Amino acid sequence: MSTTATPEMTAAHPLPARLRVPVVAAPMFLVSGPELVVAASAAGIVGSFPTPNCRTSAELDRWMGTISDSVAAAGPDAAPWAVNLVTHRSNQRLEEDLRLVAEHRPPVVITALGSPEPVMETVKGYGGIVLADVVSIRLARKAAGFGVDGLACISAGAGGHTGHLSPFAFVSAVRQFFDGLLVVGGGIADGWGVAGAIAAGADLVYMGTRFLAATESMASPDYKRMVVEHGPDDLIVSSGVTGTDASWLRPSLLANGLDPDALTAPATRNYNAGGDVQGRWKDIWAAGQGLGLIDEVTPVKTIVDDLAGEFAAATDRFAGLQVR
Repeated sequence: MSTTATPEMTAAHPLPARLRVPVVAAPMFLVSGPELVVAASAAGIVGSFPTPNCRTSAELDRWMGTISDSVAAAGPDAAPWAVNLVTHRSNQRLEEDLRLVAEHRPPVVITALGSPEPVMETVKGYGGIVLADVVSIRLARKAAGFGVDGLACISAGAGGHTGHLSPFAFVSAVRQFFDGLLVVGGGIADGWGVAGAIAAGADLVYMGTRFLAATESMASPDYKRMVVEHGPDDLIVSSGVTGTDASWLRPSLLANGLDPDALTAPATRNYNAGGDVQGRWKDIWAAGQGLGLIDEVTPVKTIVDDLAGEFAAATDRFAGLQVR
């Protein structure tokens, strides 16, 4: 018989207490780079990037060195930073990327599109935190079985590779068997939503789309303009680009001569890090359902200031409620 791990029962984790707002600026393909990661950490939230954003291992080495030095220079109030490793078997660079992780020791390592098992010994060996991206209860149970510190529950509404469960249903289900660090993402793009997720039992919120049009993001000016000018009705979820369900901007598919309603999934999935994957997908743009809250290009610090104000207002609202 399972026992529900309610928020009161879950083991206290030191990471959320180090943050101004309990948010991770989610790792975004071809969008998250050193400038965005450092700005997020300096503003008091976890900054992260996926290693395939680096064309070569040498570039990854430079990025992690730059981020580590810059976050340290930002002072003691800077939040930890994270790197996202693709652990799918098609990623031929995983072993080398993991060697660099062991060298640079990012405080948080996030695994995606595969098992967290390959990174556990290395990251836990230097005292790092391992989070595993999961899109289903089955995968959450499997990842928990490897001893990860946390699960990142990718839910319906997330941009890029996405899930199908409601964030609230996902959190409730995972808390039935997991008392570790729980991150949830999917359509949450303001401090009000963050507060709701925390109240539901999450410890942190993944937020990517809100940072697409950040001044510091690597998104092209056209990408940022599309994000500002469109909303959730302009999205489509399809496996026809990468082989895995993902949320795409319809206008970007049309601009590349693709019919959003007639995409065919590739025969094989290829998540090998480096230049080839960047070239294939660089002009096809992802976004999540938080799209409707973005109306201008804004620095990360301003975004985090807004999140903090909204989060405080939401918690004040909770405090004013009475249970009868």
